[in-house]
Amino acid sequence: MKSCLLLLYLLLVARLAMAFYAPVKGMVKDKDGNPIPGVTIQVKGTSLGTVSQPDGSFTLNVPDANATLVFSYIGYEPQEIPLAGRATIDVTLAPSSSQLEQVVVVGYGTRRKRDLTGAIGSVKGEEITRQPVNTATQGIQGKLAGVQIISSGAPGSQPQVRVRGTGSMLAGAEPLYVVDGVLTNDIRNINTADIVTMDVLKDASSAAIYGVRAANGVIIITTKRGQAGKMEVSYNMSVGWREVANLVKMANSTQYTAYLKDVAPNAAIPPYNVSSDWYDAILRKGFQQTHNVSLSGGNDKVLYYFNVGYLTDAGIVNRNNYDRLTVRSNTEYNITKELKFVAQLSFMHNNTDYVDLQGIYNNTYRAAPVIPVMQNGKYGNTSAFGNVGNPVLTSDKTNDNLKENRLQGTTYLEYSPWTFLKLRSSLSVNQGNFNRKRYNAKYLNDESTFLVAGGNQQRPESQLTIVKEQGTEWLWDNTATYQQRFGDHDLTALVGFTAQKYSADYVEAARRNVPSSSDLWYLIAGDPNTSTNTSDGDKYARRSLLARINYGYRDKYLLSASFRNDASSRFPSDNRQGYFPAVGLGWVISEEDFMKNSDRQIFDFLKLRGSWGRIGNDNIASNLYILTANSGLLYFFNGVATLGTNLADIKDRNLKWETTEEYDVGLEFSTLKKRLTGEVNYYNKKTIDALVNVRIPGLLGDPDNEYTTNAGSFVNKGWEFTLQWRDNISEDFNYTFGGNLTLNENEVTGLNQGQPLFRGGVGQQGPVTQTASGHPIGSFYVYDAAGVFVDQAAVDAWVNKDGQKLQPTAQPGDLRYRDTDGNGVLNDNDKIFAGSYQPKLYYGLNAGLNYKGIDLSLDFYGNAGNKIYNGKKAFRYELTDNIEASYADKRWTPTRPSSTDPKALLGSTRASTYFVESGNFFRLNNVTLGYSLPKSWLDRIKIERVRVYLTSQNLFTVKRFSGFSPEMVSSNPKADGFLSLQNSTSPLEAGIELMPYPTTRTYAAGLNVIF
Repeated sequence: MKSCLLLLYLLLVARLAMAFYAPVKGMVKDKDGNPIPGVTIQVKGTSLGTVSQPDGSFTLNVPDANATLVFSYIGYEPQEIPLAGRATIDVTLAPSSSQLEQVVVVGYGTRRKRDLTGAIGSVKGEEITRQPVNTATQGIQGKLAGVQIISSGAPGSQPQVRVRGTGSMLAGAEPLYVVDGVLTNDIRNINTADIVTMDVLKDASSAAIYGVRAANGVIIITTKRGQAGKMEVSYNMSVGWREVANLVKMANSTQYTAYLKDVAPNAAIPPYNVSSDWYDAILRKGFQQTHNVSLSGGNDKVLYYFNVGYLTDAGIVNRNNYDRLTVRSNTEYNITKELKFVAQLSFMHNNTDYVDLQGIYNNTYRAAPVIPVMQNGKYGNTSAFGNVGNPVLTSDKTNDNLKENRLQGTTYLEYSPWTFLKLRSSLSVNQGNFNRKRYNAKYLNDESTFLVAGGNQQRPESQLTIVKEQGTEWLWDNTATYQQRFGDHDLTALVGFTAQKYSADYVEAARRNVPSSSDLWYLIAGDPNTSTNTSDGDKYARRSLLARINYGYRDKYLLSASFRNDASSRFPSDNRQGYFPAVGLGWVISEEDFMKNSDRQIFDFLKLRGSWGRIGNDNIASNLYILTANSGLLYFFNGVATLGTNLADIKDRNLKWETTEEYDVGLEFSTLKKRLTGEVNYYNKKTIDALVNVRIPGLLGDPDNEYTTNAGSFVNKGWEFTLQWRDNISEDFNYTFGGNLTLNENEVTGLNQGQPLFRGGVGQQGPVTQTASGHPIGSFYVYDAAGVFVDQAAVDAWVNKDGQKLQPTAQPGDLRYRDTDGNGVLNDNDKIFAGSYQPKLYYGLNAGLNYKGIDLSLDFYGNAGNKIYNGKKAFRYELTDNIEASYADKRWTPTRPSSTDPKALLGSTRASTYFVESGNFFRLNNVTLGYSLPKSWLDRIKIERVRVYLTSQNLFTVKRFSGFSPEMVSSNPKADGFLSLQNSTSPLEAGIELMPYPTTRTYAAGLNVIF
């Protein structure tokens, strides 16, 4: 009986308490009248709050009829509205004009930029889509401080990205990509038209929540979702062409013949009266087009976004083509007020025709101009002239096709039993199939194929190679987020558990003498006696525990702390665990009374922040610590033959995490009525226990073998500066301009085993880079060239301290080299460090204006302080290789004794500073001019928006490098899987131009229509 009375009493108290709460209802819309779901509505000074429904409506019980409601949402200016006794309020939110008020995506959540304690940069999707790029990362080139993008002109290629310098020697230097929760290292399947924002987590504090895969930064991509209201249909398209942005001019027949008479006076010049332009023979203007159709809309139960995109890009090299089809479906189901189900799925199919840069592009540079490309239907026989093979023949007789399918998606359930608690469980899948078929046709060195017989360019048997790979990666995330405001205190706490697994299978097989008809390109059609095959695979797993707390007091004292425990199967069991803490502090100085009450207040917003964190890296092969053995080996014991086993290689059984530790200090500000915003950052990022390949001493086996171990450490430290000016002159006219600058210093601080790492082989010159303590990773290590011997007197005068000739076999016209160690002999000890490919600074500039319906934007990009090794110029195996026209005009001759360029460049020419050139450049990266039709016109035909535009990418580049492009990135993906796709150029050998795919210039026109 007592319990019943107590229950009755509690119900009565609760009912009386509710009597003091009055319901307030309303709608939240944008300036165009569209409802905004998910807006946070809170009673100011209390923890009471709710969120708007998909139709924009809300209901909130308010304890005081004179209370003030605070409305806030991503990308919109917050509003505070006093109730003044009203029971119904309709609110219109305006887009945020301040970057500091905008919300950015962080790991497993979002934060207002003003509340961040870490370094995070953000780019809106509309800034990316206005550029004619195939991959989203290329669209943010030059837009963010601390983020370096190195792009290639090859269709379907992925740009190389460096966040705050080179973060690893061996364990992958690329950032982690997170696409709607899917973790990946390849975003070529993402249609740029689907992107809302790209947020880059640059420092360890902000990226540490992703633990093991975040050592090189994190790029979070958020794709579009539907909005409640009527269905919106949009169509976007562009058409245009690409061409070579810069082409190295090669010597014509006259220049080449004069050179050949000097270096090979006995060479027989072919009787053809031609001057072939080999680049003209293999290059073209490549047509490109994109088409995107999207549908979006929804109601209070379902929100949807659906897009289909099609892209074609004909490369500038003949037979190099790329086609891509993408489909995306993002759907959100509100099952109940508390329970939501979201499915975000994407599919990509691409079809790529590759060209063999080794056999085609390299040979184009070297091919003699005195040989015709083709004549009377027959190929010019460059190989009969002691030269390279005919690159056009190689191209015509090779078919290399790749077909790839990718399915990527995330589904999750989100349950909010109370407004302050959110429980989420998501499953992400990244699955793909990789099928490559390469057919090398048969051709013989006879009159039926060549103008003249002879030489060595022939293929007596055709060969078909087929590569198949399939891979699957899944990630299971479970998180609980608590978010509450208690008066002046704002607290958000996150805990979670994640599990991940990856598996892939790789098979490659080949047969010869396969018929030439493409209908018969199957292995069974070839000679079974010529079969070769190999297979491989990979499998690994990760498990992680994570936690994070964000705390704010009175919106001016900020704290963020996170911890992540990772376990990776890529390390031995004793070293499998990794622990990665991070902490960040922020002080919003502009909220202090001494700033607010100042008569001379300069800053609208001023924040000082600092952070520290540690992150791991396990991006290595899964079997580097596993010993393997060769069995069935014959050896003799006491004169008796016995079968035995030996170890196949040497492995480090104590392999452990490569760890990056970073601290960051930043200052953010806004002034002049929020028209000028800026940011200054200093960072110091140290990588310890760096994974490197160390040479095995000859005493232990083959001296050419290497093994992987934790043997290095290095540091990246620098400054980042960002300024942006935005102003509205009138309702019809606004403009913006700004820029960013990054200063970065990379230095190897230790190689535990004292062995410098030599890489970057260039023909007979051998390795041209060395990674050693006290120098940047991948520094050029070459002889110091001191000009050219102009005459015999100069040869005789080049002596050591004892009066002996330093180069006794030298002749006038040869390069001369300094005896840098002063021992009187030229040897490897005289090599010097001559810079690296890593720039000391890089920057971006941007400007834009909008006047009525006209919009114009300009983006510039550049870097300075880096070097490039002109390897193609040094790579000479044959005397009959062609030369560059500029060298032909400047080289030493008896009648023109140059002091800068030698008389001949031969295979025996030493690797020296003569081939090291400046990598500085400044580029107009993009210019776009658009026009949007007036709203009054469009209302008559029931269309929301029509915009037409003209755009150009890489319109001009100012550079000092004599090669094709100061940007170099490997263009062909390795055939080791779509999930493990990486640029094959190692940081230890970056910046060597051997056979580059030239940077391209693009001209395009486009149309955007919204119905």
